[in-house]
Amino acid sequence: MSSQPPRAGFIGTVKAVLWSFVGIRKRKDYHDDASSLDPKAVIVAGVLGGLIFVLTIVAVVNWVVS
Repeated sequence: MSSQPPRAGFIGTVKAVLWSFVGIRKRKDYHDDASSLDPKAVIVAGVLGGLIFVLTIVAVVNWVVS
């Protein structure tokens, strides 16, 4: 019987995506993420995180320009 690591939940996935945006991550944490994260959840969280980031930048630029 193969012991699979437990799947990361929503908060764990969001944390991993936010750390990947920053680009700082310990090697052990990277390997833990690679074995416990669902690729589909990471893609969804990454797209949502990117969209929120872009919309925030647009809002700040509009606020500064006005």
